[in-house]
Amino acid sequence: MSENFTRRSFLQSATLSSLAVAAPTGWASAIGKPPLEEASDPAQDLTQFVDVLIGTGGHGHTYPGATVPFGMVQLSPDTWNGDWDHCSGYHFNDSSIMGFSHTHLSGTGAADLLDVLVMPGVGPVHIGPGPRDNPGAGYRSRFSHADEHAEPGFYSVLLKDYGITAELTATARVGMHRYTFPADPSSHVLVDLEHGIIAPPDREHTNVLSSEIRIVGADTLMGARRTAEWADGRYTYFALRFSRTFTSAQIVSGSSMLDASIREAKGVSLKSVLSFPTTQNELIQVKVGLSAVSAEGALKNLEAEIPGWDFEAVRSAAKWAWNRELSKIVVETQRMDHKKIFYTALYHSFVAPTLFNDVDGRYRGMDLEVHRLPEGASNFTTYSLWDTYRALHPLYTLVQTERLPDLLNTLIRMAEESPAGVPVWPLQAIETGCMIGYHSAPVLAEAQAKGITGVDYKKAYALWRKRAMVDHYRGLVQYRDLGFIPCDQEDESVSKTLEYAYDDWAVAHLARAAGAMDDYKLLLDRSRNYKNVFDPSVNFMRGRLADRSWVEPFDPRAMGHFKKWRDFTESNSWQATFLNQHDVKEYMSLFGGEAGFVQKLDLLFNQSSDLPADAPPDIAGMVGQYAHGNEPGHHVAYLYAYAGVPHKTQSRVRFLLETMHRNAPDGLAGNEDCGQMSAWYIMSALGFYAVDPVSGNYVFGSPLFDRVKLNLSNGKELTIESVGNGPDHPYIQSVTWNGKPYRKSWFAHADIKRGGTFVFQMGAQPNAEFGKNDAERPPSSV
Repeated sequence: MSENFTRRSFLQSATLSSLAVAAPTGWASAIGKPPLEEASDPAQDLTQFVDVLIGTGGHGHTYPGATVPFGMVQLSPDTWNGDWDHCSGYHFNDSSIMGFSHTHLSGTGAADLLDVLVMPGVGPVHIGPGPRDNPGAGYRSRFSHADEHAEPGFYSVLLKDYGITAELTATARVGMHRYTFPADPSSHVLVDLEHGIIAPPDREHTNVLSSEIRIVGADTLMGARRTAEWADGRYTYFALRFSRTFTSAQIVSGSSMLDASIREAKGVSLKSVLSFPTTQNELIQVKVGLSAVSAEGALKNLEAEIPGWDFEAVRSAAKWAWNRELSKIVVETQRMDHKKIFYTALYHSFVAPTLFNDVDGRYRGMDLEVHRLPEGASNFTTYSLWDTYRALHPLYTLVQTERLPDLLNTLIRMAEESPAGVPVWPLQAIETGCMIGYHSAPVLAEAQAKGITGVDYKKAYALWRKRAMVDHYRGLVQYRDLGFIPCDQEDESVSKTLEYAYDDWAVAHLARAAGAMDDYKLLLDRSRNYKNVFDPSVNFMRGRLADRSWVEPFDPRAMGHFKKWRDFTESNSWQATFLNQHDVKEYMSLFGGEAGFVQKLDLLFNQSSDLPADAPPDIAGMVGQYAHGNEPGHHVAYLYAYAGVPHKTQSRVRFLLETMHRNAPDGLAGNEDCGQMSAWYIMSALGFYAVDPVSGNYVFGSPLFDRVKLNLSNGKELTIESVGNGPDHPYIQSVTWNGKPYRKSWFAHADIKRGGTFVFQMGAQPNAEFGKNDAERPPSSV
């Protein structure tokens, strides 16, 4: 894997511990009737407002299958596996299904997983999926969205070529299938260990390093595989059990069907065909447990989480788990489209990071060794940190506080175990190295600033200090020596300089918490290195050569001067110029003051949206040169408040809420990115956003709903009411907090930890006095 790997380079080359993880203490069973009666009451069933197909079209890259909150298993249909818009294995525009695999990424811009494909069939056995334009040539089957049903924790579809209805549900570590077969003596289930993501697209198969299959008795299959795709060298083990015995079982190696007497095989192209005659409407069920430790661990997970065969009980438990999570935020609105977008966004915010340890506490670490967790702890993976530090993790500090110690301690364990150092984009015990910066730092610093306990921040500081102060990592040596990264020595130099400056800000806070005050002061000073790539002659961030001269020519729409090395990461100078999140007061002075800064912001949103031909597709959701479809701009609309004109924030945010998120399969402006795109919508719809998560502050935007109740993780309630709200009433006229006038355009996390009530009076015209004075603006200064 290239040291400078980004989603763009991927595109260029490729185109509960059980449900108890999500359940309250004492409810450890993954099956059985949920303890909340209201989970079955349609009036209280918030899953009815979730449309899991949102994001499966366009460039959203989400999957529609069954998972539980933060679960290890994502059991979902795969329609194709060989191009960028199939990073999740599924796209709404497709018309045939290859089968159902057990691991999927939610909305990423790089692809992997799709482990242990299971596909039922009748008739002649096909050992390859066949092409999309001729489904009958392989084991894939045509389907129609009219025969498809998806909801949190459950998915079903009619496989038209076979007349088989497939239903899927899941616990945290186990996927459960239920197939309704026709009467046919040739009924069978194929298990394909070669199936997975194919990248680059000129390859025909997933890069499987090794795999093995073992037939155990007459109802069980066990095995493993190791792959080298995006996460290069990751391990997957499985145990698969049928609800009835199969009459024959054969292993396929390459294109050869092995003799039925062979019960075990190793290779890089393995499949298995399990056969049984079926009667009309006969139900065949399959349970598949996963593990990154061993096949025996996968079997233990299976037996612990689904010991029986009650599919409906597992489905009900998954639905209950989702209702428990969704009920953490209760919204009231007359706009059903807004309600569906909101709860779907909340659903997508709680599917990753994903659980990554067995029921016995064993897990595979970033050193690829097997470790055991402390009693009661959980381990996680799938951290899309470049994306999610911005809004997803701030959302967790409000409504997932009880999970944060496990999520944060996992990052610390990763930093201790990984040869690559602190986590950047870790996936199933592999550091992918995807994207720039090292944004596990702000996730930890934010939690420390907000008083999240159960985390050893002093230990964390020692680990993250090494990255900030010592490591030879992606231009950090030049950054430390020169105060910027030269664009003739390192790719994406401008974006890296800016993001390292923010990471310095975050690590500085960890240093202060650890009592390392000299480091704290040094890192604070260094966090202003953003100034060194700002050219006041053009009022833009731009590439700078090692001799400190500005690279020529300059075009703020361009990706960078050198064709070999872009100056920006999934952005251009227009977007990178507003990347500053932590020192906005000082930053405004570079534009000649507040008026110049506001003028520049206005220009950003009012430019032509034209982009050069070599712009990556991640730059999407354009409003002028603002790109809502990618993460670097997600805080930008809120910057107006720092200049004393928060009514411009209110107008911009409401426009983005109404236009960039829709109740449709292609309803996302860009990649979902493991919850960040959705988390922006959630926070903004509530009426505030964490521009600088490390500060512990939130900036008001434009609340979307009539009334919202946040059930905070500490048992307190935060209520947000909007009076006089409506599509043409985006402007805040006044605010009260617990019945008293509140004139600031921001608030601190500490202010709302004990709960309370904000009441917004909304109107059709701006109140230019609200949030205007210096004392009322969000603090932002190093």
